[in-house]
Amino acid sequence: MNKDKFKEECGIFGVFSKEDYLKVSYLTYYGLYALQHRGQESSGITVARDNKLFTYKGMGLVREIYTKDILNNLIGYSSIGHVRYSTTGDSNIINAQPLVGNFNSEQIAIAHNGNLINSQTLRKELMNKGVIFNTTTDSEVILKLIETSEKETIEESIIYSVKKIKGSFSVVVLTPDKLLCIRDPKGIRPLCLGKIENSYIIASESCAFDTINGQFIRNVIPGEIVAIDKNGLKSIAYSSDSISATCAFEYIYFSREDSIVDNISVYHSRYSCGKELYKECPADGDIVIGVPNSGIPAAMGYSKASGIPYTFGFTKNNYIDRSFIQPSQKLREECINIKLNPIKFNVYNKKVIVVDDSLVRGNTSKKIVATLKKCGAKEVHFRVASPIVKHCCHFGIDTFNKNDLLGSYMSLDDIKKNLQADSLGYLSIKGLIKSIGKSNLCLGCFNGMYPI
Repeated sequence: MNKDKFKEECGIFGVFSKEDYLKVSYLTYYGLYALQHRGQESSGITVARDNKLFTYKGMGLVREIYTKDILNNLIGYSSIGHVRYSTTGDSNIINAQPLVGNFNSEQIAIAHNGNLINSQTLRKELMNKGVIFNTTTDSEVILKLIETSEKETIEESIIYSVKKIKGSFSVVVLTPDKLLCIRDPKGIRPLCLGKIENSYIIASESCAFDTINGQFIRNVIPGEIVAIDKNGLKSIAYSSDSISATCAFEYIYFSREDSIVDNISVYHSRYSCGKELYKECPADGDIVIGVPNSGIPAAMGYSKASGIPYTFGFTKNNYIDRSFIQPSQKLREECINIKLNPIKFNVYNKKVIVVDDSLVRGNTSKKIVATLKKCGAKEVHFRVASPIVKHCCHFGIDTFNKNDLLGSYMSLDDIKKNLQADSLGYLSIKGLIKSIGKSNLCLGCFNGMYPI
């Protein structure tokens, strides 16, 4: 069913500690485990010790890649880690991050979440100067800009580099004696700063801090570099054109429900979207159900606002992951219950209101409607807790061709007929902004207006 969803970006994590050589690899492992929803293709960890960097990378899930022996060998006092979903570059071990290079005769490692819209132009410029690329990722463009900047300090080199790139980026950089993080001037991708005991920690989402009993300190500000070394923490503002424009899909789908993104609870925003959705698109039903997992908070909000009972409509197989043996295309299309199976007792002879977080291509939504009706639902009313997706994203979401986006060429009534639902309703852009409680969002996939 994930073929119908925007993909979840990448996740980055970092630790700086001078006190415990062994702990950093384990902290990074558990931090990446918490961020696994942001990328399931590959993962890597780089640690610093004895003025050198040591890296281990692999394809697959975090739990598949790292063993206790591997983590015990990744001894260091600071580290960065990455979980990847490829938005730019092929899915193979060469493109797994962190990427390691050299700056002023010193090793550096970089991990990146986001997408650069001018990466191909910069890549050609660098190649014309004789720079050799080893991967197809736009993350390596950032690394090569740092390597070739001819600046004296790593901070100056990073400032030089990020002023040349355009797009969305949250980045962690590791040197033998420093940990740095950078967020793009529009803050499209999330990044936050925390602490555990005497160690500083950096992560894409605050849920990674909770996993290791860390303390959230604050969000990294758009247009900010945070540099951490043995002397503490230093903040550098590198852009005079910084304004938050967080990707709306971080609240709708990407981020974990227990995360706080730019001071807003992801769970509360989804719950509020469901309440607002009922006000805008009421339906007469016997029960409200949510599509697991990110559709459930919105369904609960819809139920609260409507007074219609919420119940479980589907059970989700939590053991399906990227290593699952894919059936044939035909069988995959027919068997939605491989991942989601309806609870027939709850939906039989009921007017069902089903709430999902988003609707992109509609194939899965259509199967959900058909499955519920096959299980004896009298009516199926489909509600979407986000606006109609009409445009492609350029900032790190692996969107489909615009012709694959139902909302780009179909009317609301045509989409309803395509799903074979008894009714269909979407949350408005105004309702989304109200529900999240944040007006400065990137809404480009809904209205075609981008912050860059």
